[in-house]
Amino acid sequence: MNKSPYSTRIQTVTDLTRSIRGLVETRFPFVSVKGEISNLKIPFSGHCYFVLKDKQAQLKAVMFKGQQRYLEEKPDNGMQVICRGRISVYEPRGEYQLIVDFMDFHGAGQLQLAFEKLKNKLAAEGLFAQEHKKQLPFLPAKICLITSPHGAAVHDFLKIAAVRFPSVPVEIFPVAVQGEGAAEEIVKALEMVNDRHLAEVIVICRGGGSIEDLWAFNKEKTARAVFASAIPVVSAIGHEIDFTIVDYVADQRAPTPTAAAEVVLPDRLVLLNKLRTTRKRIIMAVNRLLDKQRRLVKMHFRLLGDPTLLLDHFRLKIDNNQMVMTRIMNLKLNSRQKLLTDLSVRLMADNPAAHLHRQEQKITKLSRKLKLAMLMQLQRRKEKLTRTATLLGAVNPLSVLGRGYALVRSADDEKIISDSKDVRKGDKINILLHKGKLGGEVTKIIN
Repeated sequence: MNKSPYSTRIQTVTDLTRSIRGLVETRFPFVSVKGEISNLKIPFSGHCYFVLKDKQAQLKAVMFKGQQRYLEEKPDNGMQVICRGRISVYEPRGEYQLIVDFMDFHGAGQLQLAFEKLKNKLAAEGLFAQEHKKQLPFLPAKICLITSPHGAAVHDFLKIAAVRFPSVPVEIFPVAVQGEGAAEEIVKALEMVNDRHLAEVIVICRGGGSIEDLWAFNKEKTARAVFASAIPVVSAIGHEIDFTIVDYVADQRAPTPTAAAEVVLPDRLVLLNKLRTTRKRIIMAVNRLLDKQRRLVKMHFRLLGDPTLLLDHFRLKIDNNQMVMTRIMNLKLNSRQKLLTDLSVRLMADNPAAHLHRQEQKITKLSRKLKLAMLMQLQRRKEKLTRTATLLGAVNPLSVLGRGYALVRSADDEKIISDSKDVRKGDKINILLHKGKLGGEVTKIIN
């Protein structure tokens, strides 16, 4: 089955109108509109109702009585004006309208044109986008105030800060807030606070003035320095009707320095009262919970009876089991102790250390006997060798040669010649003496 493209949730007209109002006010928080005043009405309340129109469209607008004190002249039908303010929805009639904060009767001058041009440029780059806005800390450990030390703005801020939370330190960075070089001093102060991590919140403030007086806060370098700050920045420049580029870039705008102090610092007395109230509520809630648990315990006590009787029964049972276990363990321990004693006696009777000692003594005795037998055998072998050498020396033919005899061999085959018949005249012979050898030739044979 196809699903309906419409939401199944049914809203009231009021709910839907409030949703539309929230979207419009979020999407168009600050606008500047040029047009002609028509259908001007100023009722008894003093509020100024009119229609701002051009050739193709018209826009309903209202300027409340409190904002009209800043007007340079009285508005009238047919005037060409530039209105700055916020788009909202008037719920009773379901109409959107412009709530005017400031009205310029002289048209857009050069500074105003430059203001609008830079505002559109930075808005297109996303410097005003809500997702880039940093959350202010609930209670900052320290605040850096970038302002002129001689203006009323610094005194207004410090006065309210001392009332709301006097223990939070406020460090003042003195800068020029208008004129030549003011923008550079503000940028340098922002960079110094960020580089040194001197605070958790930066507040830039000054009193009201003309667009020329506030121009240092409409320069691109100032806006980009505020956007680049890693520390949240609150702008409190001019009066409620004054808007600068820094107001759009800052993480939060305060209409006045006094309001800036209220934005960055909670009211200590309100917090103390809230803390006391919360403490009382917690104590009351804990007491209610304890009373509930006490009643629950009493109810269970009535249903189950006195649990201490069961505890006494189990305590006696545990004591009895403990005594039985102790007796059994003692019996087993005594049995094991007797077995250990018997094994110790048997082990001592057949001690391997004593057996090993006897074997070592036996080995020592056999080693001495073996050495003695080896020495005797060696001595017998030496004596036999000596006798054999003596005998061998007696029959050695070389020993005979020492007594003047000689040994004759054939020069050809070294065969010993023992008979004159074994040679002929002319045969070569070798004569071996006791020392040395002679070569010769047979010249005569004597039989």
